[in-house]
Formats: sequence, structure tokens, C-alpha cells
Amino acid sequence: MTTDSVPAGGDPRRLLSEIRGLAHRVRLDQRLTWVALLVLALVTLIGIPFDWFGMSARCLPDGSCEFARRGVLYYWPPALLLAYAAIVVCYVRAARARGVGARVLPYAITGAALTVVFTAAWVAAALYFPSHPVRFPSWVLLVDRLIAPWGIIAVALLVLARLERNVALLLFTGGYLVVALALPTNVGWETSWGIRAGFAIPQLICAAVLLLGAIGFAAARRRQR
Repeated sequence: MTTDSVPAGGDPRRLLSEIRGLAHRVRLDQRLTWVALLVLALVTLIGIPFDWFGMSARCLPDGSCEFARRGVLYYWPPALLLAYAAIVVCYVRAARARGVGARVLPYAITGAALTVVFTAAWVAAALYFPSHPVRFPSWVLLVDRLIAPWGIIAVALLVLARLERNVALLLFTGGYLVVALALPTNVGWETSWGIRAGFAIPQLICAAVLLLGAIGFAAARRRQR
């Protein structure tokens, strides 16, 4: 037994530095950011044909259009829940293989809760608006994009960035959220094909951004090793 707080001859500053370095390496080992982004990119990409073919659109001679995006409601809620479950499984397996803990569960819970919010909001909108005018007020479009699947993906990623203390992911998520909210969806209203393209193109861009992020974080992880 000894009352010394550090080994004999040990340097407290060096010991503290080593502990901090070890904690940093553990945090790096806990991160599977590229996996989360890859799963979300694939889910977003696969969702495009569901939205395209599940959308009923009819444009009238006066220029107004009526449409319903049933494909979004049928595909995205189960797809997002399965995606978050897959991400949790990947994180837990990697953590067990390295002998460290996984801090991904709050992220998955947040994502699942936001999925419920998105589903409830879109079901309520589908019931309240049997048809949609050509133009909405800008604030309605902003809220719609924020609670859309590609919007709530970004909100949940902010939680993951906080859990991982990942500044790079925080910056990436901020950029992705700006892209998701800024992309126009009012192009090509003259035909039903144009309506579908107006919603598919922003989703395709969001999927591409997520995929590029996954590639970037995977490359960064390899360099860290």
C-alpha cells in the first residue's frame, strides 16, 4: 500500500497527457461516422423511386396542381427506423470488437422520435390538405423541408456529433442542413413529370452529399490509423 497518487518518479503532467491521449483514442475508436452517413445515403437514394411512383399528381388547365406523396409515408417511416437500427448494430459490434463502449443509442432514439414526428406531421397534412396550391408561403416550405426525412436526418446527426464530440461531423451536418433547406422544389410544375422531378432532384442531391460525406469520413479514419 502507498499513499502516492502517481507512480514513484512519475510526472503528473505526463500522466495526465497520456490519459487524455488514451481518452481521445477511445473516442476515435467509438466513431463510425462514415457507416452512419453511408446507411443514410442509401436510404435516401432508395427512397427516390418510392416517392416518384408513389406520388399522384394532376395539373389543371389553370396552372394549379394537385398531388399526394403517399410513397413518402409508406417508405420513409420503416426505412428510417431500420436504418437507425442498422447503425446501432454496426456501432455496437465495432465497439465490442475494440473493447470500448458505444454511445450511439441516444442518437438512434432521437432519430426514431423525429421519425414519429415526421410521420404524424405528414399524415396530418395529408388529411388537412386534400390538394395543394402551386405556391406555399416561404416559411411553410422551410418547415416542410425541416420535418421532411432528409431534414430530420440532419437534426439527428447533430445529436451524433455531440455524442462523438466530432467537430468535423458538426460542420458537415450544418452544411448538409443548409443544402437540404435551400434546394428549390418548385421547378417544372407544368407537367406531372416536372412535379416528380422537382422533388426527386433535391433528394438525389441530399443523397449525394451524404455519400460524399461517408467517403470523406472513411478516408479520414484510414489516415488516423
